[in-house]
Order: sequence, then structure tokens, then C-alpha cells
Amino acid sequence: QVQLVESGGGLVQAGGSLRLSCAASGRTFWHYTMGWFRQALGKEREFVAVINLSGQSTFYADSVKGRFTISRDNAKNMVYLQMNSLKPEDTAVYYCAAGDSGIIVTTIRDYDYWGQGTQVTVSS
Repeated sequence: QVQLVESGGGLVQAGGSLRLSCAASGRTFWHYTMGWFRQALGKEREFVAVINLSGQSTFYADSVKGRFTISRDNAKNMVYLQMNSLKPEDTAVYYCAAGDSGIIVTTIRDYDYWGQGTQVTVSS
């Protein structure tokens, strides 16, 4: 089992940057595909970014491509989401998720473990 704890959220002005972190428990962290999702108030949870086991393959939602970067450090059991050029529409609770498929997956049902979320608010 994997436990995930996100951090790094906050309030930032449009055009600014934030770096989200996700700390994972368990010695088999490197077995898991890791993803970031977000959920804005009144909307469904949506895919943001995913990284494969080794960290060499990534995939992004069109809405964040070129602005966000996902990375992982398997030695530290950490996943990161660097968010640049933030927009008010990026405002949401951001969730870290782990899936045991081992491949690039983008749907909620492909992920088995979820963190509690961290709030990101982008002011205009």
C-alpha cells in the first residue's frame, strides 16, 4: 500500500510559479505510475500530468502542456509538479495519485492511491 501526502500549494498571482511535492510511503514506490490530477470548485476531477516508473516518459493535459513539468525522485519517494505561467483557470485542489499499471495512464480509475490534495489559487 502507498500513502501520499501533497504539499506546496498556495496563493500566487497570474504568471507566477509554484512547485507541488508529493511524498510517498512504502519501499515499492518505483513500482507505481505517478500522476497529478486537479479538481476545481463545482467541477469534476481532471487529469493534469503523469510520469512512468523510470521517469523517462511523461504526458500532459493540453491545458498545461508547456507550462507544467512532472518529475520524480525514486530514491526519495517523491513526485513533483513544477507549475509555471500560472493562470486563474489553474485554480483547483491538486491531487497526487499512484497507479500500479506501470504505464502511462490518464483516467481516474487507473489510479489506486490518492493523497488528500493541496489547494492552488491563482489570482488575476
